[in-house]
Amino acid sequence: MLDFSEFSGLVLFMFIFTTGFWLLIFLLTFVVPYWIGGTIWENMKLKKEARKAAEEK
Repeated sequence: MLDFSEFSGLVLFMFIFTTGFWLLIFLLTFVVPYWIGGTIWENMKLKKEARKAAEEK
């Protein structure tokens, strides 16, 4: 049987572990694809502007 300090330590560990797990899932499913998509979009815009500037010269 667990006494109170062991139980509270277990609860704190499980809270930190599950928080880290869900943060990792959130980063991998939303933040990283948003970041990669934004980078690709920005590069496409820069290439389009460079092409337009080259055509105007």
